[in-house]
Amino acid sequence: MENLIALLVAAPLLGAAVLLCGGRRLDKAGHWLGTVLAAASFVVGAVLFADMLGKGAEDRALHQHLFSWIPVEGFQADIAFQLDQLSMTFVLLITGVGTLIHIYSIGYMEHDERRRRFFGYLNLFLAAMLILVIADNYLLLYVGWEGVGLASYLLIGFWQHKPSAATAAKKAFLVNRVGDMGLSIAIMLMFTTFGTFAFGPVLEATGEASEGKLTAIGLMLLLAACGKSAQVPLQSWLGDAMEGPTPVSALIHAATMVTAGVYLIVRSGAIFNGAPDAQLVVAIVGAVTLIFGAIVGCAKDDIKKALAGSTMSQIGYMILAAGLGPIGYAFAIMHLVTHGFFKAGLFLGAGSVMHGMNDEVDMRKYGGLRKYMPVTFITFGLGYLAIIGFPGLSGFFSKDKIIEAAFAKGGTEGWIFGSVALLGAAITAFYMTRVMLMTFFGEKRWQPDAEGHEPHPHESPKSMTIPMIVLAVGSVFAGGFFAIGDRFVNWLEPVTGYEHGHSPLSVAAVTGATVVALVIGVAIAWGMYGRKAVPVVAPRGSLLTRAARRDLLQDDFNHVVLVRGGEHLTRSLVYVDHSLVDGVVNGTAASVGGLSGRLCKLQNGYARSYAVSMFGGAAIVIAATLLMRAV
Repeated sequence: MENLIALLVAAPLLGAAVLLCGGRRLDKAGHWLGTVLAAASFVVGAVLFADMLGKGAEDRALHQHLFSWIPVEGFQADIAFQLDQLSMTFVLLITGVGTLIHIYSIGYMEHDERRRRFFGYLNLFLAAMLILVIADNYLLLYVGWEGVGLASYLLIGFWQHKPSAATAAKKAFLVNRVGDMGLSIAIMLMFTTFGTFAFGPVLEATGEASEGKLTAIGLMLLLAACGKSAQVPLQSWLGDAMEGPTPVSALIHAATMVTAGVYLIVRSGAIFNGAPDAQLVVAIVGAVTLIFGAIVGCAKDDIKKALAGSTMSQIGYMILAAGLGPIGYAFAIMHLVTHGFFKAGLFLGAGSVMHGMNDEVDMRKYGGLRKYMPVTFITFGLGYLAIIGFPGLSGFFSKDKIIEAAFAKGGTEGWIFGSVALLGAAITAFYMTRVMLMTFFGEKRWQPDAEGHEPHPHESPKSMTIPMIVLAVGSVFAGGFFAIGDRFVNWLEPVTGYEHGHSPLSVAAVTGATVVALVIGVAIAWGMYGRKAVPVVAPRGSLLTRAARRDLLQDDFNHVVLVRGGEHLTRSLVYVDHSLVDGVVNGTAASVGGLSGRLCKLQNGYARSYAVSMFGGAAIVIAATLLMRAV
């Protein structure tokens, strides 16, 4: 079975190569080729998963060594893959949800002239993400990490004829480069500390390294995770990434790119366990981001940007859980998987709404769409119930476990993190209910576009609705299936470890508090958007609302601190270079030049000058000799 691991990557990588290099002759069938190869990768993953289930928990890890990449004495880098319970979870999520998004894209991108290229980029994205999660060493993981960054740049900017799309792609690329520096520094520190960057030797040797070294490595890994998973302070690219086609949003936000940071932290759990300070910073970043993203999601009228704020917040829950250590590792991944179902479904549902509304994204120009798009309404509604944690649906089981784990951390930290997670649950219920009410309920508010064409909302074709239905089923049942008998925790425990915390609150109390938070959030949203008519033009709003519409001024902060600060720093360095460095260099050159100019006058070629010089020199020598004798 080990020999099949490489096929996971080979199938979508082949698709990317053929579709991007095959030319226009593949325009008519390229989308089918890309979809079939994505599905083939899922089938291989399912076969490997079935084989894994037939083995004991401690014997499930598979390893495949392909070749030595950099065989240098003292520096060994291999192209080798590792498939264990953690990486298998990601493989099934990436290939399964990724295949559904491919199928959805067949209908969504039907009239795009560059559809073949789009499917090539999707295949490239899957291949890069699979390399990232099945690599057996950090250096190969870095290859997949950069591949995901490249593919996201190409997909976010796919409609590069739009200046906003080109700018968004560049922004995502640049912000992620900051995080990538963190990962590259972490790998360098690993090599200097452990002499290797392979997962096994590094994670097994963490007990021999100093806490300071582990803290430095952990903080650099966190910086990398903040970039890929859009966590504070590197979150500014995520909302702009909505400029790409909607299937891209679903792929990035649900199954691939934003989950990479969570995988990196959980995979490196032994490092963070040995660096409690770095682990605490991880939890703080997650807690801050889950509130930050939730507040942003409350103020957005663009349906995709509202969901983008939601993604930022939900990934914050996962990072918070990962920062709790062995108490929360398994629950971080559990919520990641359930989130993959309901968030992919929500984005595809948003794309279906846009498909029926002439690509309109402003929810203030929707209203009453449940009558015209019943399948989209039901599937989107199930995703909505799942994400707010409605009892019995997937989000209820995964998010509740994170809140329980936060309180189980104990002490002041436990109370703070648990309370923040509860507050996030209430805000999530508010902004998602707002999205639901503004889109599917109330009176119709759509208007003719600039060319006078009025939208005629209609249900999407089956190529789009079938993936939405499948994802809705996962949104309903996945969490309960994982929670029965702690099935998911037991599955991951051999890799991530697991510890029971000591919560000051009972499970029933935490569940009750979570349900109360949900009801409060829904009730406030209903009072603001359900009982009252939604104005087509957004009111000015409070200071916080206006700030949230501008992403809580994150771009303004970046511009003032980083852009303007960078400009001032550059000007200061230029001034120092010109006045000090160039001054010293130019001054030295001028002094040497002046001295040489004067000395050259002594070598003028005139015999009389030389005679005078010799006579003068002899006179000086004689005078000096006589003076010394007189003394």
